[in-house]
Amino acid sequence: MLTNTELNSLVRLRKEIHRTPELAHNEIQTAKRLLEYLKSKSDHVITNIGGNGIAFIFDSGKPGATILFRSELDALPIMETNVFKHASVYKNVSHKCGHDGHMTVLAGLGLILSKEKLNSGKIVLLYQPAEETGEGAELVLNDENFLKLQPDFIFALHNLPGFPLGKIIIKNEHFAAASKGMIIKLEGKTSHAAEPENGISPTNGMIKIIDMIQKLVSTSELKDFALITIIHAKLGERAFGTSPGSAEIMCTLRSFRNDDMEILTNAAVETAKKIAVLEYLKINIKFTEVFPATINDPECTGIVKKACEKLNLEYEMINAPFKWSEDFGHFTDKINGALFGIGAGENTPSLHNPNYDFPDELIETGSKLFYQIVKEITGSNV
Repeated sequence: MLTNTELNSLVRLRKEIHRTPELAHNEIQTAKRLLEYLKSKSDHVITNIGGNGIAFIFDSGKPGATILFRSELDALPIMETNVFKHASVYKNVSHKCGHDGHMTVLAGLGLILSKEKLNSGKIVLLYQPAEETGEGAELVLNDENFLKLQPDFIFALHNLPGFPLGKIIIKNEHFAAASKGMIIKLEGKTSHAAEPENGISPTNGMIKIIDMIQKLVSTSELKDFALITIIHAKLGERAFGTSPGSAEIMCTLRSFRNDDMEILTNAAVETAKKIAVLEYLKINIKFTEVFPATINDPECTGIVKKACEKLNLEYEMINAPFKWSEDFGHFTDKINGALFGIGAGENTPSLHNPNYDFPDELIETGSKLFYQIVKEITGSNV
């Protein structure tokens, strides 16, 4: 299905993308490199979807389903500690979530589709920008060029360190958690450190909010797992002669269910505002990096399962969702689809670790599985 020459070409592509990573909204050269690699293989290309996104369309010219496969374009603001030849050339930017590998798997599917012609419908390979910030999927969905595609199905994979290499991880319904960043700013009044009574310090308010907000996950209203993690806090300035007049608290809200996220969000806002009133503080709250839960369609997870069985790939149906988040949930909220995992090795460094690197052995497995999904839906015997 993929020749040794093609596989070697894909590995080179993956390593070059890994070597030259780009952050969310800046994936210009990454998209250009993919365009150069796949443009001649596809029937039609749409660029600048949702920013730097790009879609390669393989069209049979006959009626049938439009199946979309999605990969992410962006890297992370992490300094790579690996010293191999394809290590990132940019300071504090690297592919530590495996998006370089996901892109290459999709490119491998493109090579297969250029040789194995479709008997019906269309296949779209979508390279989505800005996944890591939770913005890209919505930008793509609201783009006029994407609206013209009208996909019937959407699929994606994510590599999973800690699972056996190449093992496929499948789950019906909730696959990955919802999450959002919450930023709470408190304003009081500074005063001399020798006369704190002449000011309004946010110290007590800050301590109470941090304490009370983390206890919200124990409320009986929540139906499933929820977590609030304090990720940053700042009080006043480094000035020993000044009693602080401002504070900032940043936390991540996380839940397996979208309805629980709504409950958690409302409770966190209400708690913070009540404490601010009691402490005579002004308060400003905003949210960022909002990810809905990724909810798989059972029909689509069934298709992935059948594809694994046809290819004799080992797979596991898991019971609990993953605690991390993925903006693929924006897609599955509107399109029947599934996100599934592929084991990256039990001893592989975890995602977002500075020494992580995507295993090249997964490229062929992922590409072949994507193509088998195409065959399951189109009924192709190729």
